[in-house]
Amino acid sequence: MNKQKRYEIFSRLREANPHPTTELEYSSAFELLIAVILSAQATDVGVNKATAKLFPVAHTPEAILDLGLDGLKQYIKTIGLYNSKAENIIKTCRILIEKHGSKVPENRKDLEALPGVGRKTANVVLNTAFGHPTMAVDTHIFRVANRTGIAPGKTPLEVEKKLLKFIPEEFLKDAHHWLILHGRYTCIARRPRCGSCLIEDLCEYKKKDYGDD
Repeated sequence: MNKQKRYEIFSRLREANPHPTTELEYSSAFELLIAVILSAQATDVGVNKATAKLFPVAHTPEAILDLGLDGLKQYIKTIGLYNSKAENIIKTCRILIEKHGSKVPENRKDLEALPGVGRKTANVVLNTAFGHPTMAVDTHIFRVANRTGIAPGKTPLEVEKKLLKFIPEEFLKDAHHWLILHGRYTCIARRPRCGSCLIEDLCEYKKKDYGDD
């Protein structure tokens, strides 16, 4: 895929959705961090249902520690892997209090040192909470990048590096959200909705499906 095609793809995505953001509901960097930790192998809808009850009661590291492990589990038990996630969140809250003055660190090294936080989670927080031009490659972005030809790669890290290299700088801050939403609602896994895709004519996928239109 050439530079002009990529520019046009992101121009259209921006025109259709000028201010994209995560579908996770949060009101602070800390709430976002907790929501993203909970979202691993879970849906945003499911996480939002749990945090809608949790955050009004506990939206700081101290308040979550006050709940205790068992208390926290009561709020997130509808989410997959909630036992291990609860343990990671409790450990993360302790580290935030002890090492970072209860603030979410704005750098990759400190974020990835938090239990339950890997490269993808760190990228989400850096991008969404702090506005860094990072790329959190989840299954949706990995699929869209490969299927369209925007940034093909065999691993999430390879795709991430290619996206950061190939996407024009003016689109980088929001590209993460555009690609996730495109993969979630249009370029879906089993049967992409090519007939209703706004970048269909620019996409290099050879097996386009128009059955939905």
